[in-house]
Amino acid sequence: MADPRARYFRKLRRVRRAARRWSVLAGGFGGAAAVLTPYAGIGLADAAWAAAAGSSLTLALWRWSDLRGLTAQAPPSAPDPTLAADQARARLLATVRRVPAGRAAIDELRRQHARFILRGSAAAGPWARLDRASLTLTGLAGRLSGPAEPAALEAAIAERSLRDLAQRVASVEKALRFAPVDARPDLERAHRTLVDQLDGGVTAYERLVAAAASYIAEDGRSASEHPAVSRLTEASDLLHGVAAGLAELRGECTHPLHTPT
Repeated sequence: MADPRARYFRKLRRVRRAARRWSVLAGGFGGAAAVLTPYAGIGLADAAWAAAAGSSLTLALWRWSDLRGLTAQAPPSAPDPTLAADQARARLLATVRRVPAGRAAIDELRRQHARFILRGSAAAGPWARLDRASLTLTGLAGRLSGPAEPAALEAAIAERSLRDLAQRVASVEKALRFAPVDARPDLERAHRTLVDQLDGGVTAYERLVAAAASYIAEDGRSASEHPAVSRLTEASDLLHGVAAGLAELRGECTHPLHTPT
């Protein structure tokens, strides 16, 4: 989104230029009409000069009125530098994400950043397993059609929940470093509970990915052989038949039959 203050001053400059331009045109057409009308008498051309002068003067007055109204308004306040930087970053990311390779690069950078933040945490291992399973499921997502589509949606929701749970584990670990002695036992019990929930959730997610791969394998398996194999076999038989026919035709041409005398 553009800066409102910069947009305000751009509009102010544009309206001021328009007011000056139409003022100059009104003066020029008015002067031409004042000189040429008495010089050659009143005619059709003089009506055109007078109309151009009147129109230019009217537009000039409107533009000066717009300029006065605009200058009467207080300009917007300067944007917060932090907010402006966030907006610029969001626009840059949106632009890069339009390119498939850029989207993959941004996702990989975010994964690496999250791993760096969780380095040394009990959530680091489950987070890495979740990353591997998520990448695998992303490669399978295009083939999860029909009855498997709701499972793909549930997997996306579960992944976000597990990543939030991993962040909670890391937050509790940070709080443990500064917690008073009397509060540490409760925090440690909560930390163990969260770690167990995270590990169990990632395991369930991995089972879901394995089930998705099994579904794709069973969905693509036919009763006898793959359709592509059948088509290749038919094409090979056809080529063999054509080759045999050509060989037989060539033999007849090389050794013609002799009629008895």
